[in-house]
Amino acid sequence: MEKTKIFIDGKEGTTGLRIFERLSNRDDVEIMTLPEELRKDTAARKAALNSCDIAFLCLPDAAAIEAVSLIDNPEVKVIDASTAHRTLPDWAYGFPELSAAHLEKIKNSKRVAVPGCHASGFIALIYPLIANGILPENALLACTSVTGYSGGGKKMIAQYESLNREAFLNSPRQYGLTQEHKHLKEMKAITGIEKFPAFSPIVADYYSGMAVTIPLFKENLCEGKGVEDIVAVYKNTYTSDFVKYTEDLGADAMFCAEKMSGNDGMEILVNGNEDRILLMARYDNLGKGASGAAIECMNILMGIDPKTGLNL
Repeated sequence: MEKTKIFIDGKEGTTGLRIFERLSNRDDVEIMTLPEELRKDTAARKAALNSCDIAFLCLPDAAAIEAVSLIDNPEVKVIDASTAHRTLPDWAYGFPELSAAHLEKIKNSKRVAVPGCHASGFIALIYPLIANGILPENALLACTSVTGYSGGGKKMIAQYESLNREAFLNSPRQYGLTQEHKHLKEMKAITGIEKFPAFSPIVADYYSGMAVTIPLFKENLCEGKGVEDIVAVYKNTYTSDFVKYTEDLGADAMFCAEKMSGNDGMEILVNGNEDRILLMARYDNLGKGASGAAIECMNILMGIDPKTGLNL
């Protein structure tokens, strides 16, 4: 069997390393690598980008845009983990569970943008409600998202895992305080809401796992809609092993952000009551929120079982 040639541009970052580690155990792909001294050499990168079958871009936005510009081989497929291409109409948005149309666009595309970690939970919760007339596009929304420190990349991981770390790291820390978080653009564009949500991302002292919560008042919903309509939409939309509706909160009936750590799926929950509703999603910021989603998209592009090599 001929192996699919994979090149990871930006292999040294957190997402790139995770993709490399996951693919290293597979016998259906061949990972192309560059010597350390050529890792940032434009000519070497261009040669690799044009000789692979699928290129993963695990780079800052500007570098990802540059990498795409270096590709002149029309057969090369690109999976970009940066924010650079997530809202462009000619790129497929890499969340196939949202709809049959999203899945088909990924299957037929040579350019796929991997969703942002925080954005994945928000979009999973809001997109189907907008699409099914449960929530109006002009709804004013707020969102809180708690993540493990691995979401901050190598520098933050080293900061939290240092033997002489600062005491303030012991408590959760809210960031994105200017309401300009880089995921807001795709959260608005992909769901179709008219206004950006008020977004509160929080990093806490554990390695990985993410919990996203969106509170709603009944008055936020379209006329005549309620909790039972929300639950029905989630059950009908999310029928795969990757994203599932559940009523199981877990230990002590509390919403634990770390529960899905190490898993490549996502759980969707609805709590609260008829008047004040909580939409909730939990997953691994390194799994369905990053490298797991990227590999799922790769499997789809390869035409194989999307679950191949993933933990569900």
